[in-house]
Amino acid sequence: MIVVDTNILAYLYLPSESTEEVVALLHHDPLWLAPLLWRSEFRNILTTYVRRQLIDLNTALMIQAQAEQQLAGNEYSVNSASVLTLAAQSGCTAYDCEFVSMAMALNTWLVTNDRQLLQAFPEVAMTADALLRRRA
Repeated sequence: MIVVDTNILAYLYLPSESTEEVVALLHHDPLWLAPLLWRSEFRNILTTYVRRQLIDLNTALMIQAQAEQQLAGNEYSVNSASVLTLAAQSGCTAYDCEFVSMAMALNTWLVTNDRQLLQAFPEVAMTADALLRRRA
């Protein structure tokens, strides 16, 4: 069980240099969790891809549906006081701190490629590659 940042989901569905390690992570640790916010962030990423004509709207709709199925039953609300406290203490956005708060509440890892989160929260945030190496 891990909490995944939206960028990790994007690497799973939108090929990049990180896709291979994210796929390996999914095979190694298939129970992925995220705060409900992931949906809005992911839709925004897909919208950017459509606007840049990297994918068409039908592809974006298909990817969104697949991602929603991937996280079905594993999306949660987070504690606002925790999120605001983490954001105030770290300088990270409240959006990002939703993922951190959730991982802390569940006593699990947040997998992300967000450098600011990795630096601000080394006790809970790590890259997919680092987590795979740790669990090997």
